[in-house]
Amino acid sequence: MATRITVFSDFICPFCYIGIHNLRRLAPEFDLEIQWRGFQIHPEWPAEGIAAEQFYRAMGEQRRKGAWQMIESMAAEAGIEMRPPSVLANSYQALAAQEFAIEQGRADAFEERVFRAYFHDQQNIGDRAVLLRLAQEAGLDPALLDEALAQDRYAMRLKNTAMVAHQRGISGVPTFMIGDYPLVGAQSTDVFRQVLERATQAGV
Repeated sequence: MATRITVFSDFICPFCYIGIHNLRRLAPEFDLEIQWRGFQIHPEWPAEGIAAEQFYRAMGEQRRKGAWQMIESMAAEAGIEMRPPSVLANSYQALAAQEFAIEQGRADAFEERVFRAYFHDQQNIGDRAVLLRLAQEAGLDPALLDEALAQDRYAMRLKNTAMVAHQRGISGVPTFMIGDYPLVGAQSTDVFRQVLERATQAGV
């Protein structure tokens, strides 16, 4: 029986990129059924995004560099290369687009492409034109996606995800629900392996 994992995630969270990547690396070892749930952590950010330099000015350059050195080190250990985004994007459109990708059976490919676009290529994933191009690169029909986004087709689904997260006491991402057990943060493959082995033995 497959181990079902529900992942509450946002594309603008670097730890989501690292954590999900580490989890997927274990797919050859375990029978996993991963259910992705888009959970927007900064709905208050403007649709066009915010210049990272402007947003982090109060933090101070040294503190920001220190934080990104830690993230880049974690990413390198996971086997991915990450750079700080130049624009802090409003992720709503990207999360909606991922719902479309799930329906079309291209969720993994689109997820990886969006994460890489934001955290490596420094693209604004809040820009619909950017998303349509990424969708095409991931094997999706950009015209159909454009129509879905224009209709705001996934608004209720994203709202329901936020409600479920709140009911489960989830306030941050990434949160990996393995059965009823929440695992929070960008876990290493070793931690995931230990938890998954216990979950498999318990028949979760």
